[in-house]
Amino acid sequence: MNLEMKISCEPDSIEINIQPFILIIFGGGGDLSKKKLLPALYNLFKLNKLNNESHIISYGRKPRTQDEYKNLVRTYVDKNSTGKKIIIEEDFLDKFIYLRGDSEKLEGIDKINKYICNFKNINKYQIIFYLATPPNLAKNILNLIQRLDLCDKPFKKKIIMEKPFGIDTESATKLNKNLNEIFEEDEIYRIDHYLGKETVQNILFFRFGNSIFEPLWNRSFIDHIQITVAENIGIESRGNFYEKAGVLKDIIQNHMMQLIALVAMEPPTNFNANSIRDEKVKIFKTISNMTDEYMSENFVLGQYKAGKINNKDVISYQDEKNVDKNSKTGTFFSGKFHIDNWRWAGVPFYVRAGKRLNQKLTEIVVTFKIPPLKLFGNACRDMLANELVFSIQPEETISLSINMKYPGVENYPHPVEMNFNYSKLKLVSITAYERLLIDCIKGDLTLFSRQDGIEEMWRILDPIVNYFDKTNFNLLDYPAGSWGPEKSKLLLEKDNRKWRV
Repeated sequence: MNLEMKISCEPDSIEINIQPFILIIFGGGGDLSKKKLLPALYNLFKLNKLNNESHIISYGRKPRTQDEYKNLVRTYVDKNSTGKKIIIEEDFLDKFIYLRGDSEKLEGIDKINKYICNFKNINKYQIIFYLATPPNLAKNILNLIQRLDLCDKPFKKKIIMEKPFGIDTESATKLNKNLNEIFEEDEIYRIDHYLGKETVQNILFFRFGNSIFEPLWNRSFIDHIQITVAENIGIESRGNFYEKAGVLKDIIQNHMMQLIALVAMEPPTNFNANSIRDEKVKIFKTISNMTDEYMSENFVLGQYKAGKINNKDVISYQDEKNVDKNSKTGTFFSGKFHIDNWRWAGVPFYVRAGKRLNQKLTEIVVTFKIPPLKLFGNACRDMLANELVFSIQPEETISLSINMKYPGVENYPHPVEMNFNYSKLKLVSITAYERLLIDCIKGDLTLFSRQDGIEEMWRILDPIVNYFDKTNFNLLDYPAGSWGPEKSKLLLEKDNRKWRV
C-alpha cells in the first residue's frame, strides 16, 4: 500500500541570506572536500542558491596552480554526480582560488589575509571557515584563524566543524573553550551530516504534526525502539583515523545519540534552534548511567574478519591499510540503553552500528505493544506488532505496518505496510551537505550541535570506552557480510525480541 503526497499549495523555494560569503575550506583538496563539499557547492550553484558575489578559498598543503585546482574541482564534481557526464560552468570555477599553506606548521594564513584584504566593503561578506581536516589539526587551524585580521577591517564570521568533536569529554571541553575565544556560540556550526537527511528531519514533523501518533509516543504504547546504522563498506582509506576512533567514537557518540534524541525528545516550545536543542540535551542528560556489570551483559563490541560482500571476497579489518595486525579496535557495536524519564521508563532502546555488515542500512524502528487479547487467529497466525519504520538509507522512506484480515472465510490476521517514499516526490531535493551548507549561510543552527550537547554525548560515551579499555573484554569476531557477532542477536532474544532485519 503506497501513500502519495498531495500538495495543496506550492512549497516555498529555499530562501537564503542574500548576503554574499567567502567560504574558506581548510583541507580543500582532501577526501571530504572532493567527495562531499565540492559536489554540494556545485549543486547549490546550479539551483541558484549561491549568491553570485560569493567566493571560495581552498586552503591545502599540496602545491597546485589555479588551473590544476580547477581541474580537480571538475574531476570530482563530475565523479560524484549522478547520471551522465556533466560540463562544469566556468562561472562556478571562477569562484575558486587555491592557496597553499600548512596547518601543522602554522603557516599560510598571511596569504588568506592578503587575498581577502583586496575585497572592497569586506563587511558586506560573511566569512565562513570550514574545517574539512583531520580532528587533530583543529587547534592549529584555530590558532591560524586567530591571526586573521583582514587589515583591521571588521568582518562577520562563522565556523563549520566536522565530527568527531574531540576524543573524549575533556578534549571536547578544551576545544569548546578554544572556539569560544574566537567565536560566539551562535557562530559555531558543529556539523553532523545525518541530521541533514530528509527522513531524519521528518521525525519531528511526523511526531508533532500528527495528532494520531504523539499520544501513543510513550511507555504505555511503545514496546521498544531499534536503531541500526549499518554499512557494507570497510574503513576504506581511513585506517589511521579508525584505529583511534573505532565504531564507538565514529558512530555511537554522534550519529546514534542524535537519532536517539530526535525519537525521544519532548515537544519543544517552538521550532527555533535553541528550543529544539534544549530538548535534545535533556534526553542526553537522562540516559541511564551504566555499571560495568550492566555493560558486560548488554553491550557487544566486535571486529570484522574476512568474508564476502555482494559475492566478492573482502579482507579482515586487521589486514586493512594502516591498521595494527593485532588491533583491538571495534568495528561493530550493539547495546541496550534506557532513558530515565516519565515518558520512556522501562522502554529499551536497542542500537547497533558497524562496518562490513550485510547491507547498507540506516533505520529507526518504533515497535508498538501487541494487543493484550488474542481475539483473532491461532498459534500459527499470531498478530505481529505494529511497526513504524523511518528508513534513512539506502532509501528515504517512512512505513507503518498494520494488521488486516486475510481474504477468505477464515479470520486470519495479515500484516500490510503503508509506505511513503521520498524518491517518488516530483520535487527538487537536496543532499544532506547541501541542506547544512544552506542553513549555515542562512544562520539556522537547528541541525547543528550545541556546546552542551556535545559534552553530554561524550559524558555518555566515555564510560563505555573506558569499560572496553580497562577490562579484558572479549572482542567478538564476525565475518564480513553478516549482521555482526551472534551475541548481538542474543541481546534481543533474551528479552523475547528480535532485530527487524
